[in-house]
Amino acid sequence: MSLFLFKRILTLIATLIGTSVIVFLVLEILPGNAAQMLMGADASPDAVAALATKLGLDQPAWTRYWHWVGGLLTGDLGNSYAYGSPVVDLVLERLALTIPLALMAMVLTTVLALIVGVTAAAKHNRMGDVGLMGLTQVGIAIPNFWFAILLILVFSVELQWFSAGGFDGWSEGILPGIKALLLPALSLAVVQAAILARITRSAVLEVMREDFVRTARAKGVSQRAVLWGHVLRNAMIPVVTVMGLQFSELLAGTIVVENVFYLPGLGKLIFQSISNRDLIVVRNCVMLLAAMVVIVNFVVDVTYALIDPRLKASDI
Repeated sequence: MSLFLFKRILTLIATLIGTSVIVFLVLEILPGNAAQMLMGADASPDAVAALATKLGLDQPAWTRYWHWVGGLLTGDLGNSYAYGSPVVDLVLERLALTIPLALMAMVLTTVLALIVGVTAAAKHNRMGDVGLMGLTQVGIAIPNFWFAILLILVFSVELQWFSAGGFDGWSEGILPGIKALLLPALSLAVVQAAILARITRSAVLEVMREDFVRTARAKGVSQRAVLWGHVLRNAMIPVVTVMGLQFSELLAGTIVVENVFYLPGLGKLIFQSISNRDLIVVRNCVMLLAAMVVIVNFVVDVTYALIDPRLKASDI
């Protein structure tokens, strides 16, 4: 197990290094100039050059890359060009919304997908299976932003059960905060739940054909107990794989959903920073999202070994 973790940690570090290089180079080749954007179109070339020097934009790319990586390792992410405040403070403030939003969406995705997937597998080739798989097909076809607008029209405009947007912060209480994030989380979760439900159904059906399932049923164990107590755990490897990928999709999806619901999260910060050419914020936010994705995949790999101990021996 120690060798298994060691190999995964080395892969994690190598992936983060490669990701940092790609993120830096992609943003480096984008057209435009942050100093020109801040000074305005009518600014003189001398003024723009002076601001570029002050911001360190005149330094060679490799120098700025090592300076940025050193800041990542020490927690010094620099100051935003547009906001004039430390990037760390901006990111931490926005993560207080984005992380709970992504986690709520992941919980809703998992609960909906497991219930629908296992139920459809239990009713294989019957009306319930066909109906549930039809609903998942509709869910896959719905864009997140369109479903978000639909939720606002129904639950905010017509029924007036929820606010149409905005977030007052967690200082107002946990329940009001959860209520404010429920519609955005649901709009993120529906598409992912539809995909995960189909994966769950296929995995459960495959395990249900195994001999140990027939043995359990022959011993008088109820179908419900077999499904949820025996089959589901053995079917979790492909499900956990997709869940890891989906958490990455949920993090990326917050960029659109936060703008639809006007939520002051990390996605909205990235969108505003791109508009302002505030590349130091964009670079750090994108790297943070990429690091979170890589770490989630690392956790998924470790979870494989916990679910199925045979994978540890084969991997080593």
